[in-house]
Formats: sequence, C-alpha cells, structure tokens
Amino acid sequence: VQLQASGGGLVQPGGSLRLSCAASRSISNFYVMVWYRQAPGKQRDLVASITSGPSAVYEGSVKGRFTISRDNARNMVYLQMNNLNPEDTAIYYCNAENRYGVRYFAWGQGTLVTVSS
Repeated sequence: VQLQASGGGLVQPGGSLRLSCAASRSISNFYVMVWYRQAPGKQRDLVASITSGPSAVYEGSVKGRFTISRDNARNMVYLQMNNLNPEDTAIYYCNAENRYGVRYFAWGQGTLVTVSS
C-alpha cells in the first residue's frame, strides 16, 4: 500500500486548505489513520488521528480549527484546516497505525503547507 499526501500550498494567515491522503488500496482494515507534521528544524508530531469507529483526536493547537475525516469507500483520508496561522507551516504526512500506535508504512514525501502573508 502506498499513501500519497497532497493539497498543500501557500496560504495567508486565516485561510483554509484541505489535505488529501490517497491510498493505493483499501484503508478500511487500518484501525487508525493519522496526519503528522514536521516544521523546519523540529521533530515530526501527530496532528490528528481517526479510528475506524470513526473517532477523532486532535493535537491541542489545532483543536477547533482542523477536522480529520476518512472515506473508506474511496480509500481517502482528509485534513480540513481552517484559520491557519504561521505556526501551522510544515510538511504534512499521512500514515496508518494499529491500535498500539505502531505505524504501518515508511514516511512518504508529504505535502508542504506554508502559511504566510
């Protein structure tokens, strides 16, 4: 299975973007789909996760601004990002994890989100 993140770009503060993660095959058997991000010079951190339930969990700074969703029928995971600020600038990655937090796949190239005026 390959996961391809897309949808990044340059956006002004306060703007919105929707990231997409396309899987090459079914994601319905993956317990958790996740979005991580890595800002320049920083470690890669979890942004949001969604279980097969589905039940979503968000990192504190994005709560109320970001929404993760999954479409098992289309093998897609999305991250709707609203009210973006410069601190959201990072490369965003998607992946799948089991219920113990173990990732299934190596990190792909991700998609770059730049928030700047």
